[in-house]
Amino acid sequence: MLDPALCERPVSQWLVLKSVLSNWLMTPTLVVLPLLVLVFIPWLIPRLRWRRFWSGFGTVLLVIYWSATFPLTIAVAKKGLIAFLPPDPGTTTDAIVVLGRGPEFRLSRVKVAAELWQSHRAPLIFASGAEDGSEIVEQLKAEGIPNQALDEEHCSQTTKENALFTASVLQPRGVKQIILVTDPPHMLRSLLTFRHLGFEVIPHASPIPPKLDPTKTAMLMFYEYMGLVSYGLQGEFVHHIFAQKENVPVAHFPS
Repeated sequence: MLDPALCERPVSQWLVLKSVLSNWLMTPTLVVLPLLVLVFIPWLIPRLRWRRFWSGFGTVLLVIYWSATFPLTIAVAKKGLIAFLPPDPGTTTDAIVVLGRGPEFRLSRVKVAAELWQSHRAPLIFASGAEDGSEIVEQLKAEGIPNQALDEEHCSQTTKENALFTASVLQPRGVKQIILVTDPPHMLRSLLTFRHLGFEVIPHASPIPPKLDPTKTAMLMFYEYMGLVSYGLQGEFVHHIFAQKENVPVAHFPS
């Protein structure tokens, strides 16, 4: 049973930073003007060392920012995030785990999870995410999924907490194999995180909402690459690989 006090925590510093960074990157004036200053100001300071470096660096960043929302750029970035995902073999599992990502993403995830349950892929659908878990369950009920086949937690604020809180609820019930439902950019980091906590994971992506504008889509890719780098630097993936080789359980959670 998940401690209800976890839902009353303040918003994590990472989410605050992510919100500030998102607002900044999605306001072109706040990005382009500082980069233009970085490109041209070094040439106005006669004795400045490394002026070519700083001006060139600003130019590269300006080009990256300008081209980030191009369809080709987004397609290449997305391909890099899904290239190493294993296919869904269609086997049955212990549960379907649906990760929240905000209101824009709920409908597609609900439809995918409902179709998986109706195809008898798992007896249980578990929704995870602050402000998402309960809403996803209600929408699944509206799709005709019975209450006894549904469960959720609505306290997790990050992908790592999605995995941790899901494990604390499901693993004591003997749930080991899961089908993981989230959007394609988010899937690789989610899959590695859930595996790290001892789940056998089959990825089954839900589509990105077609109405999501290119800027927001580019931001999704940016966050996922940053998340993968962050997890890698923390040794999360290396630890998981060694734990598998040594056949050592990765984590245990109380009920």
